[in-house]
Amino acid sequence: MVKTGGRSRVRVRLARTLAALTIAGGSLAALQPAAAVAAEPLTSLVPVPVSVQPAAGVTHTLAANAKIYAASPSVGDYLAGVLRKSTGYALPVEAAPANPPADGISLLLSGAPGSVGDQGYQLTVSAQNVVLRANTAAGLFSGVQTLRQLFPAAIESATVQPGPWMLPGATITDHPRFAYRSAMLDVARHFHPVDAVKKYIDQLALYKINYFHLHLADDQGWRIMIDSWPKLATYGGSTQVGGGPGGYYTKAQYSEIVAYAASRHITVVPEIDMPGHTNAALASYAELNCNGVAPPLRTDIEVGYSSLCISKEITYQFVADVIREISALTPGPYFHIGGDEAHATSDADYQTFMAKVLPIVAQHGKTVQGWHDIAKVQLPGSAVPQFWGTTTADQGVVNAVARGSKVLMSPANKAYLDMKYNSSTPLGLSWAGFIEVQTAYEWNPGAYLNGVPESAVLGVESPLWTETIVTSAHIEYMAFPRLAAHAELGWSPWSTHNWNQFRTRLGAQGPRWTAMGINFYKSPQIPWDTGGNPGVCSQPAWDAATVYTGGNVVSHNGTKWTAKWWTKGEEPGTTGEWGVWRDDGPC
Repeated sequence: MVKTGGRSRVRVRLARTLAALTIAGGSLAALQPAAAVAAEPLTSLVPVPVSVQPAAGVTHTLAANAKIYAASPSVGDYLAGVLRKSTGYALPVEAAPANPPADGISLLLSGAPGSVGDQGYQLTVSAQNVVLRANTAAGLFSGVQTLRQLFPAAIESATVQPGPWMLPGATITDHPRFAYRSAMLDVARHFHPVDAVKKYIDQLALYKINYFHLHLADDQGWRIMIDSWPKLATYGGSTQVGGGPGGYYTKAQYSEIVAYAASRHITVVPEIDMPGHTNAALASYAELNCNGVAPPLRTDIEVGYSSLCISKEITYQFVADVIREISALTPGPYFHIGGDEAHATSDADYQTFMAKVLPIVAQHGKTVQGWHDIAKVQLPGSAVPQFWGTTTADQGVVNAVARGSKVLMSPANKAYLDMKYNSSTPLGLSWAGFIEVQTAYEWNPGAYLNGVPESAVLGVESPLWTETIVTSAHIEYMAFPRLAAHAELGWSPWSTHNWNQFRTRLGAQGPRWTAMGINFYKSPQIPWDTGGNPGVCSQPAWDAATVYTGGNVVSHNGTKWTAKWWTKGEEPGTTGEWGVWRDDGPC
């Protein structure tokens, strides 16, 4: 899990705080467009679809009197809610007839190819109408996210824009590589209120994320009311990293988050970490400590020092009560028990604890998830170890797979969103290394761990630990653009994996994020699309044959660049953290 200490390797203080995409007629060439050129929608989709077949010369313009015909009223209302704000159109939602009308947008639960499964879709844009077909409402919802990206970026604006609202003609057939695509938010280190969590859920939905792991308790705070142990929230939730006021969710608020996620076809996975990472609980109830003395609340970011008392029977009553109350509020199939960095628990005690706790989870109708540390015990075949290591081998995970487990992939040096992009990143930690966008993208979840074939991989998760993350703007800066890279790893076929193509498609997302007000990191690895409206560069154009020294300013791809030291032939915007060129923004 966590990751501040990285298994005690580094203690960091807070103060230091797609192969080709098939398109009718051929494949996308290596994409290196100038940032000043507005992206063509069919070659700018993230995640890249399984199949895109353009209809040459065909466009569809959304009419002011258009209707949405929906076999799933909730998905129809969701789409209308997105489009109404920017278009100003009424876009009434009506029940879909048996055959799609010759106009408007139809969302149908019939006629989709069987190959798209439960989460895929087929989207057809003609001059007359738009028809989205799927086998389930979840599939329609996924297709709606693709449809949004076919519109101009201004479709994401919160205020009425002038349009016109044109879509390129095409048939897109799509389905996910992995059925499980997740993101995690730690609300224990810093508490994040309901509205902030909802905002992040909406952003996850944009990229077809369908699970949301909520890390609800840790050493620094307990964030959900448990009626049978109320001081967990009222006292254990009263602070956070750095000594702020903390906070917690009432049961009604937690249920509100769960329901909101469900409306975006996202399933919530609650986590209560145990037997370690439990100082907030131990501080709240002295009887949970072996010596009967409650320790003080903690606001630092150390790890590995706390443990529930394995020999006390009240420990298991506490665990059963917590699992029972949270499970009753959580319709999803999983309960995450943490299990990582239990350095204050002996191996024998860890085995004893898990032998008692695993059946408790099952008694309440949930399937166990835990950080891959839990694989050192003999897990049931249904259990899901979540790999967060920084190597490509773990014998415990291999043993769990041999007993039937599937693995959730979150290698910390690839998938952790709280790792800094580079040494200058103002937020985050770096114990697992720096993770620029290319590092986040360039790994294969289905062939990453030795002895774990793709058939044994449940999916991909992007955890965001919040030792340094206080606001929604902080969440956005660390999640975007890396979350989109992980989303493509989870959704798109590995055969489409191509960094040069991805970086250009990702750059086309920039105007959308700007329209939505997302505070994203403008990685110099990405040729960010300016929406076709660049300024005029007054600086001299970069020249590969010229020698530049620190302080020299050039223009390249509609952007100003300042040399940090001597360079010759190194193209601005093509290197990562150690690149010589500083991005000074668009001209």
